[in-house]
Amino acid sequence: MGSPHALIIEDNSNNSEVLAILLELQGVASTNVRSTRQVTSTIEQLEHVDVIFLDLEFPYGDGFSVFKLLRSDPRYAAIPIIAYSVHISQVDKVRAAGFQGFLGKPLSIEQFPDQLRRILSGIAVWEV
Repeated sequence: MGSPHALIIEDNSNNSEVLAILLELQGVASTNVRSTRQVTSTIEQLEHVDVIFLDLEFPYGDGFSVFKLLRSDPRYAAIPIIAYSVHISQVDKVRAAGFQGFLGKPLSIEQFPDQLRRILSGIAVWEV
């Protein structure tokens, strides 16, 4: 199947670029989606995804709606979806919604490699 692939759903270009670089440094390819309106068309084109990093706040929609959309698609039903947000006060709501983890922004360059390793191993990571 090749190297792991991450889907980044994040409207802020700086945040998505930083995450893409951190992933690349760990040998993980990524696809960026910057609008909730582009999620459906993007996932139709992807061959495989190993993890999804999902922001919670968007100009048109929110991460919880995108989470439900992804979970309704059988291809994405078992893929870890990690909330990736500055809204650390929502960690309980994220957990209750069924996400597999939460990473608070900004990401820690030192901690990210271990966080990613655990996520890709199927371990839930809840770190704000």
